[in-house]
Amino acid sequence: MTKQEQVQDVVAQILESKKDAGGITRVVWVGAGGSNGGNYPAQYFMEHEATKVVSSSYTSNEFVHATPAYVNENTLVVAVSMRGTRETIVAAEVAHERGAVTIGVYVDESRLTDVCDYKVQYDSLAVDESNMGHTNSAVVMMIAMELVQQTEGYAEYETAMAAFDLVDPIYRKAFDYCQQLAAAWAQQNADRPCINVMAQGPLYGAAYVFSICNVQEMLQIDSCTINTCDFFHGPFEILDKRTSLFQLISVGRQRANDERGIRFVDQYGGDRVYQLDAKELGLNDIKDSVSEYFNHLVFSPILNNVYMRALSAVTHKDYMTRRYMWKLDY
Repeated sequence: MTKQEQVQDVVAQILESKKDAGGITRVVWVGAGGSNGGNYPAQYFMEHEATKVVSSSYTSNEFVHATPAYVNENTLVVAVSMRGTRETIVAAEVAHERGAVTIGVYVDESRLTDVCDYKVQYDSLAVDESNMGHTNSAVVMMIAMELVQQTEGYAEYETAMAAFDLVDPIYRKAFDYCQQLAAAWAQQNADRPCINVMAQGPLYGAAYVFSICNVQEMLQIDSCTINTCDFFHGPFEILDKRTSLFQLISVGRQRANDERGIRFVDQYGGDRVYQLDAKELGLNDIKDSVSEYFNHLVFSPILNNVYMRALSAVTHKDYMTRRYMWKLDY
């Protein structure tokens, strides 16, 4: 059974089990840190394509301490954690107590997979041998697309399912293409006290994960995530010739917002402005009708496995070393 078939079967079982109880009317994506950021593509897809199932996304602890009133037997909660983060397990338990049906999306089995009604395993994007079409973001995107397909129909469903098989080949080519580019970027920005990461629309989640997980967590360098649209409503005041700014440029309907950002930073920024374009990475190999939803699935592993590693090498910071994580009770 392929990953797509497994997800299709899980969603079908859930919808069948709720057929006589009003169906699934809500889906909630929960996770912490990179898992939370990795849920962004599914939420983005649901916001733009779903008309029958309402979608929300929360960090695990926000969901625990301020559980939405609508969470009940007609809610699907998708809880994502690589190895069973404590607050994500609690979020799944809270969802279960409210009567929601739960899917645990995981790498290693844990208390999370015991708590959840269903489970789907994913490949870690940080492992070079992983299939990047089977990462956490890919699996939650499959769940989102299946929900829409099975509840109301998704016109581009077949095209989208085929696109998952293109993600890993696109990533492999982009991985090689970006090596020298990333090495040069790292040399240019290694001494910067803050590395700003800017994106919008379908790539905002990838920018957020790169900023909080790759730059801040793994390398202990300050980083700020900026929405390209809101750049013009405050953040552009920090831009000068010294500013380190890493801009992600998407394919899809919102590319015009990225191009507006390009025009401004090219005029007023300096040598430490860097732009990574989805067209350079090969997203154009995916049909235009669905490519927008696959931006994150290529960018996120490239940022982690090429750009973060390049910056780690130049700064001589071991990206597996932490100050607090895994060491303290927090």
